[in-house]
Amino acid sequence: MFEGFDNFEINTSGTTIRGRTGGTGPPVLLLHGIPETHLMWHRVAPALAGHFTVVATDLRGFGDSGKPSSDADHTPYSMRSLAGDQVEVMAALGHESFAVVGHDRGARCAYRMALDHPRVVDKLAVLDVVPTGDAFDRADKRFSLGYWVWSFLAAPAPVPETLIAAAPDVLVNHMLDEWSQASAAFPPEVRAEYIAKFRDPETVHAICEEYRAAATLDHEHDAADRRQGSRIGCPVLALWDPNGTVGTWYEPLELWREWADDVSGGPVDAGHFMAEEAPEEVADRLLEFLNH
Repeated sequence: MFEGFDNFEINTSGTTIRGRTGGTGPPVLLLHGIPETHLMWHRVAPALAGHFTVVATDLRGFGDSGKPSSDADHTPYSMRSLAGDQVEVMAALGHESFAVVGHDRGARCAYRMALDHPRVVDKLAVLDVVPTGDAFDRADKRFSLGYWVWSFLAAPAPVPETLIAAAPDVLVNHMLDEWSQASAAFPPEVRAEYIAKFRDPETVHAICEEYRAAATLDHEHDAADRRQGSRIGCPVLALWDPNGTVGTWYEPLELWREWADDVSGGPVDAGHFMAEEAPEEVADRLLEFLNH
């Protein structure tokens, strides 16, 4: 996997970020979701690397990246903090502006980056999400049951951490199997790697802190941007699973057009983990958007 890519470890002002980079051309940053690491891009990154300099990282708290101590407000695990890491990483690699593609939690980091660092992000692709604030503001019975993971992981410490430690494979396999349309999309070695990361108590605590920050700081930051009229200035591509929560609960393009003027996209014939379930289609859609 990632043949021709180089591994890196970069110290940021808040932690250490690990990832891989390869290819030549304009820079593109790839950000993963839960319960994954940057390995989720192993089928898409090589296709993009023929046209772009691709950077794929583990977000703060995930994979092999750092897990700094948190605080009572969960500030180190807000998307604002995670986005700051990634901007510093790209600058250290020589990329002062770049496109960013995020899936799931990585997409939340990516759109926060576009809002907080508008001169840095020149294109934004978000895979199978709507903005965090909008999701919480529209929460109902369906949300409570369908997005129970949000509430579970955001519960007070150490409750979710302790429960996950008893059977990390149960939670990871549930996510991979229940949120996908093709669970065979995850090779055994990749699935095992995702589970292995959830066996680390520091990783699980960091991820829980991220969800606690989502329900507090991230929501507040989105609300503040709405009040101030802040918008995403770069082109936005939104892709989603037509049969999943994003595709059936929301009108994704309409929601993203409340945040940005230049929005395009549509459904992908796959489940939530589209980069692993339908890598060719995802790569083609991204190449068309990034080359436009």
